[in-house]
Amino acid sequence: EVGIYTHHQKTVIVDTDAGYGKRRILAFVGGLDLCDGRYDSPQHPLFRTSQTVHANDFHNPTFTVKTLIFKEPWHDMHSKIDGPAAYDVLANFEERWLKASKPHGLNKLRTSYDDSLLRIERVQDLLGINDQPYHDDRDPEGWHVQIFRSIDSNSVKGFPKDSREATNKMRQDRWVKWVMYQNLVCGKNVLIDMSIHTAYVKAIRSAQHFIYIENQYFIGSSFNWSSHKSLGKDHFFDIYFTSDFVDHRFPYLITSRANNLIPMEIALKIASKIRARERFAVYVLIPMWPEGVPTGFATQRILYWQGLSRKSRRFMIYVHSKGMIVDDEYVIIGSANINQRSMEGTRDTEIAMGAYQPHYSWATKLLNPRGQLSRKTNCVLSFFLPIFSEIYGYRMSLWAEHLGLVDDRFTQPESLECVSYVRSLSEANWRQFAADEVSEMRGHLLKYPVEVDPKGKVSSLPGHENFPDVGGQIIGSFTA
Repeated sequence: EVGIYTHHQKTVIVDTDAGYGKRRILAFVGGLDLCDGRYDSPQHPLFRTSQTVHANDFHNPTFTVKTLIFKEPWHDMHSKIDGPAAYDVLANFEERWLKASKPHGLNKLRTSYDDSLLRIERVQDLLGINDQPYHDDRDPEGWHVQIFRSIDSNSVKGFPKDSREATNKMRQDRWVKWVMYQNLVCGKNVLIDMSIHTAYVKAIRSAQHFIYIENQYFIGSSFNWSSHKSLGKDHFFDIYFTSDFVDHRFPYLITSRANNLIPMEIALKIASKIRARERFAVYVLIPMWPEGVPTGFATQRILYWQGLSRKSRRFMIYVHSKGMIVDDEYVIIGSANINQRSMEGTRDTEIAMGAYQPHYSWATKLLNPRGQLSRKTNCVLSFFLPIFSEIYGYRMSLWAEHLGLVDDRFTQPESLECVSYVRSLSEANWRQFAADEVSEMRGHLLKYPVEVDPKGKVSSLPGHENFPDVGGQIIGSFTA
């Protein structure tokens, strides 16, 4: 089997009305692919829509033979960016496009803009980034947004030609007078932007109360795995970070292993909170198995599985999301999976956005940990009224979709009451999903059917060694 790396970014960039006869740039960034099989509703029906909205939208890679009567249920995260950061998404497209386009014949004497890319400044009435009306920092509903990438100089045009200038060179830009190259590192004369990885690690280190992750994969920190440490061979160069970013205990190599720091950083955060005797919780939502057939058996076996799935009327919801929420204060949404392909910067190309509302930061919260407290005054009484942030509302809507209800305990995810309640709901959902009898499920969140012993060994739940209907070991096999 031969694998290739992919252009994995998912962006849509359009112009939209800016008022007064002007246009501005609007961008969409996230995990949704522009292809079939992606449309779904929060209810994720298997059969009810198979002859209506999903009649011509079959997509289920678990079954290689298209005889199944339901598509794969799909869950994803996406964002709309309106403001200066949308122009950064546009700049990413321009750099990618110019790298892919090559002048031909006499056109080699001209610039690449002349024959491959329209100069945006030639578009009549389109506002530039410096013309964008910035939100007043005093606006309680304002946002700060930053764009991150996993990409290298083999995939974009515009990185400094001299690698020694990669981290400190300033240059004039078409949109901004000066921009500073940051998060660029170098290996074998290839400049690498791995700012998505940087953003995840910094957000995890800054977390004080809880972390909520939705991702298609959760793979990394293989340098600390107790087994298979010799898996793969390192390439011939190292990646070096500025000293304020990387813990010196964890040297980071560009390797064929999964050495990204994210799982280890989460473990270190949990350990530090245990030592400090402070409440902290981490929730990680992943699909039941990675996309595709969970075993390598032949078509006849697949047809047999299809019959079981029809009989039991159950199938996993494929979590394709790539996002993280920290303390209901900060959100990352993009195309990057938590694996080495997405985080390394030299493999799949990725893009993500990180955002927060300054007036809903923990530094501005006086009493209520879920939002700013605004002071309302009248002639009789001065009082504080809790106002909930949009990130909080987004997480609560995701939890309502996954758990099938809204509960006051969800407002404090770090609390023992919330952790215990979510665990009990997810365990009950797993028992209902795995049962032989068919029943309507209220929630979709299942506790992953594994148990961990005091020494950290992970094993499947007794009696649940394989996935229902489709087969395949829940723990997986290193030699499969």
